[in-house]
Amino acid sequence: MKILGIETSCDETAVGIVEDGRLLRANVISSQVDLHARYGGVVPEVASRQHVRDMVPTLEKSLADGGIALEDVDFVAATYGPGLAGSLITGLNTAKALSFSLGVPLVGVNHLEGHIYASWLIEGVDSPAESPGFPLACLIASGGHTDLILMEGHGIYKLVGRTRDDAAGEAFDKAARILGLGFPGGPEIQRVSQGASGTELPALPRAWMKDTLDFSFSGVKTALLHLAQSKGVYPADTSILDKVQQAHLVREMAAIFQESLVDVMVVKLIEMAKQYHAKGIVLGGGVAANARLREVVAQRSTLPVIIPPPVLCTDNGAMIAACAYYQVQRGEQFGLDLDIDPALPLG
Repeated sequence: MKILGIETSCDETAVGIVEDGRLLRANVISSQVDLHARYGGVVPEVASRQHVRDMVPTLEKSLADGGIALEDVDFVAATYGPGLAGSLITGLNTAKALSFSLGVPLVGVNHLEGHIYASWLIEGVDSPAESPGFPLACLIASGGHTDLILMEGHGIYKLVGRTRDDAAGEAFDKAARILGLGFPGGPEIQRVSQGASGTELPALPRAWMKDTLDFSFSGVKTALLHLAQSKGVYPADTSILDKVQQAHLVREMAAIFQESLVDVMVVKLIEMAKQYHAKGIVLGGGVAANARLREVVAQRSTLPVIIPPPVLCTDNGAMIAACAYYQVQRGEQFGLDLDIDPALPLG
């Protein structure tokens, strides 16, 4: 069964082809990072227009990479939420047109569920459903979401924790802006923090919020802002710091900020796994590409940890196709009247 998956929930036009839910045939991503970098964040209207421009070339390259023709596609799947409304419309309408013209069923996929199923595409290993098996403790961390999801089986989810303010990726973006770094913030902070001691400055606070598995990242962002202001880093003050001093302080601040977010996410993820007797841990979403997060969760967890390669952590069409396969197995199909749901929940 060959499924073509389309993902346009934010600023990446992505089309993937997956066979039988696990074999990755193609995964083409057209990124808009350079387009939005000048603004320091994603501009929804700009993203929507760029999706329109990129959709057909991305689709054609995906088919070429997968070595198949449109007529070989058995199902068409697309993200219908959550995400930016204008972006979602572009991808879903493309999927509807393909479904109608090819005479094949349409499958609507929850973007968050897709991030979980990226772990089913890791080459050369058993699927998480087989090893370690359900239930799975899942952390979905991205620019728009930081959720703890208990996956009790295919299509069976329980939301047990979420951010009450900023998502982790959003916090990284705002921290990078404070430190004078580029967009997106997560990769920039990871890059800059390499080689930092992480001990020259006091640790930034952690919002543990007792008796809940929820997150809060607004406080550590504000603490970073105050620290940067006190050191002359924000706004950059050349009368206090030369370029070498500035770069050194930015590196140290990036490191302690990253450590604060990673520490809280890993501690709560492992606590969730214990509370719900999970057999394994799954990470997904763009923040799951962060090297420090991947390192720390692997070090601290006594359970098997499944993390897709970075290219499958960021938004991609292959994860949508993989997820759709298991929806088809459950008999889930959607009509052409399917509409977007920008606030679609999971669990």
